[in-house]
Amino acid sequence: MSLLSVEKLSVNFPLRRGAFTAVDSVSFDLAAGETLGIVGESGSGKSVCVSSLMGLVPSPPANISGRAVFKGASLLDAPGETLRRIRGKEISMIFQDPMTSLNPYHRVVDQIAEPLRIHEGLTRKQARLRAVEAMASVGIPDAESRSRAWPHEFSGGMRQRVMIAMAMITRPALLIADEPTTALDVTVQRQILDLIKTLQREHGTAVLFISHDLAVVADVCEHLAVMRRGVMVEQGRSAEILRAPAHPYTRGLLSCHPALHEPGEPLRVMPELLDPPASEAP
Repeated sequence: MSLLSVEKLSVNFPLRRGAFTAVDSVSFDLAAGETLGIVGESGSGKSVCVSSLMGLVPSPPANISGRAVFKGASLLDAPGETLRRIRGKEISMIFQDPMTSLNPYHRVVDQIAEPLRIHEGLTRKQARLRAVEAMASVGIPDAESRSRAWPHEFSGGMRQRVMIAMAMITRPALLIADEPTTALDVTVQRQILDLIKTLQREHGTAVLFISHDLAVVADVCEHLAVMRRGVMVEQGRSAEILRAPAHPYTRGLLSCHPALHEPGEPLRVMPELLDPPASEAP
């Protein structure tokens, strides 16, 4: 049974002449405890797709259509109060840039504790105690004293750990990770990926992992969906797609990645990454 079922999701933005389609009839299913990676180059519609599910794409001006059902509840036409109960409690999100995602005017502990005060009605003291425990669980050393720090006192990797603690503190059924390692160096990236996988195993959380990096997705995701210009051109098990990609765009992405292209072959910029086939031209 699907935890999240998305059918023919489309997101259009009106222009002076016509409209721009950022997401075009996207469909996928995600079961409890599974990990689905959505991959594609910058501008392919990945973030708009997941943000629209969270109610973070204003409509209007966007025109959002299709169907998205989470635990039997419709997300796309849910009233604001219903979405507020789901966001941060049942569905949490880690945003792209850890350097700008935290509020610089609030101490770290209060930002981590906020979902508990909103969704579970804990007192300030109770929420802070849970927040310190969450910081320790994501590997922040000396969590008790560092909880009183301000965001600018943390490195990029530590800020991302704070974001993960904030996202996981309510033990959500679904975690959306929108390129959570983009701004981090490779060593910290490895630590963050291992942390997400560990927390997922411990809590049985389903993960929707957004990335432009096929190597990262191959490492953490059981299932893979490839997006190009708002369209999901290929879906399936990650191992099968990476071993025998069916779509030329997927093959192009693989040929451009140092860790995934065939040994001995030069890295290339595939023509299909630059110009759409005639059937896909606007």
